[in-house]
Amino acid sequence: MSNAGVPAQDRFEWFTDMVARDLVPVTVSSPKAADFRAEAAVLDLGPVRVSAHSHPPVRSRRPPALTRRSDPEQYQLALVEGENPMWISQHGNDSGPVRGDLVLWDTSRPFEAGTRDEDGTSRSLILHIPRTALPVNADKTDRLLARKMSARRGTGAILARFLTSLGDHATECGPGELERLGGIARDLAAVCLAEYADAAREVDTETRSRAVLERVKVFIEHNLDHPDLGPEVIAEHHHISVRSLHLLFQGEEESVSRLIRRRRLERCHADLARPELAHRSIHTVAARWGFGSAAVFSRAFREAYGLTPREHRRRSTHGAACADPQENLRSTQTRADDSLLTWLGG
Repeated sequence: MSNAGVPAQDRFEWFTDMVARDLVPVTVSSPKAADFRAEAAVLDLGPVRVSAHSHPPVRSRRPPALTRRSDPEQYQLALVEGENPMWISQHGNDSGPVRGDLVLWDTSRPFEAGTRDEDGTSRSLILHIPRTALPVNADKTDRLLARKMSARRGTGAILARFLTSLGDHATECGPGELERLGGIARDLAAVCLAEYADAAREVDTETRSRAVLERVKVFIEHNLDHPDLGPEVIAEHHHISVRSLHLLFQGEEESVSRLIRRRRLERCHADLARPELAHRSIHTVAARWGFGSAAVFSRAFREAYGLTPREHRRRSTHGAACADPQENLRSTQTRADDSLLTWLGG
């Protein structure tokens, strides 16, 4: 949703009402209040919610009176993007400028927050986690409030990519799938926060396993072009046995090998439909995504899509309707740098 259709004099009020409804009641001020253009979106994922926000510079306060009056009793974990960094102060901690990283706050405590500069757009993705749903000791979690945490490595990077990919696929998912995605988001956040709080032992085995599974899926997504990608390479990279890797996939719809093959086929399917790649041979496209044998690729492609790679390319080039790959597209990991804009724009 956007306030573009709201009269200019009412846009800031629209934003403050939205923040109170979708985040938490705060007092807000802005040097751009006279014509405040903002966008927001909220995604309900069962055990958690995710909200996206894009807005000009702001400063907000949640004083004790507001905290006593209205409290959703949540931890809110933000991935801060955009050109204007964010800062927050809470529980004696000060995050300093945050951009491209994660920061956590607690709605049950007073805080002050804002954007660093008086110009530029701030964008954030916020994961809303009920306090009772986070399996990390509250005293240890308190140490992380208003502290910058990396979204560029480890579980923080996995969580950031997962959050930014949700908007691109959420509309394709039914209620049960959305609830499962919410569970994954909660588990990734729990493991990420536990690592920073030195409380990894407090997170149960099942939660840790789900987080490792998401790490594995992201690793696969980044290495589809490696012809040697397989269970042995993946297990070695994640310091687990091949048997443990297969156990991680027991509750999934497909094995690790089938996941690799499907994602490679989907990449080939997309590239063969791109006019700017028409000069590349089919074998070159297949090899680009890890297929060493042209015969194996052609057979697998026909089994998946019901036509040969050459037929698919010809139909795509001529603009005819071709086999719909959406039935085969189940991955939640896509181009993270485009998905946030897609979500906000929708």
